Amino acid sequence: MNHMSCLAFGDLNIYQLYQLLRLRQEVFVVEQDCVYLDADGFDTKGWHVLGYDDDNLLIAYARILPKGTSYDDFISLGRVVTAQHARRNGYARTLMLKTLEYVEDLFGNQPIKISAQTYLIPFYESLGFQKTGAEYLEDGIPHIAMVHPAP
Repeated sequence: MNHMSCLAFGDLNIYQLYQLLRLRQEVFVVEQDCVYLDADGFDTKGWHVLGYDDDNLLIAYARILPKGTSYDDFISLGRVVTAQHARRNGYARTLMLKTLEYVEDLFGNQPIKISAQTYLIPFYESLGFQKTGAEYLEDGIPHIAMVHPAP
């Protein structure tokens, strides 16, 4: 990735907002064939991690939500996505490592909870996340809760 940024919702310009919504819909709605309301009301409360390629196209994205938004006692990461054409280049790892840095910058050392697609368990475990609870279906896709403990 050429560059990354982390912006509060109010700091996104309309082009960045359009790009992130488009990328999320391309992957989660079209590619994964999930019909769900992506604009879930949480975007305005969060920070948006944007990763761009050399042509300044958005190729990676994650959303950071403060405690009390998705989970009462945890900061949450979600909508983690890499554009289909940009996969297998290590961008997801780069995105997540930088996102974890942004969380620490924003909130200090706090535990983080995610709802991970089960096929990504090894990836998230390699980043320090630990499985909690049983598998469940979210939008027809197997998921599991995972927590990254505070350092």
